[in-house]
Amino acid sequence: IMQNKELLAHIKGCQRGDDKSQRWIFERYYRLMFGVCLRYVPDRDATQDVVQEGFLKIFSSINKYSSKGSFEGWMRRIMVNTAIDAIRSRKATGLVLGVEESFDSVAEEMPETIDDDEMNFTVHDVQAAMAQLSPMYRMVFNLHVFDNLAHKEISEQLGISIGTSKSNLAKARRNLRILLIKIKSTDNV
Repeated sequence: IMQNKELLAHIKGCQRGDDKSQRWIFERYYRLMFGVCLRYVPDRDATQDVVQEGFLKIFSSINKYSSKGSFEGWMRRIMVNTAIDAIRSRKATGLVLGVEESFDSVAEEMPETIDDDEMNFTVHDVQAAMAQLSPMYRMVFNLHVFDNLAHKEISEQLGISIGTSKSNLAKARRNLRILLIKIKSTDNV
């Protein structure tokens, strides 16, 4: 992949510890990386902390970047890992509840059929629904759907079985569908 010359110059600058190059990369990629982390950590203040920590990791390990693949992809992987680590540490300190809410009562209230016209969701709708998923469902969903990881890779990264990864993805999709339908039904009232 051909890298942008300006980007390559700033990567080399960061490898030398140049503050201006670090600021350039931070400013160029902050919003994109914030969006990546927001998928995993829906609390904006916590996301900001994760992104800051992710950039610190990027700058401290930038000498490991080989210029062979996409720099953005390399940064994205560091950000995702930083977000997952933050969720794990919050869970370890008891800040994240692992208890799943039951969506069964909501599912019973759902209409049997839904018109395609009713299924137009905004990005905000999807973000709001994803924020209501449990951290584990949200992580598995994001890793599989947005980061294109196979269940084997997800199981290794999260320390769960492949079967648990598949089950969590299926439940995350089901719960997202229920939540989105619920959002649409309240919009139409």
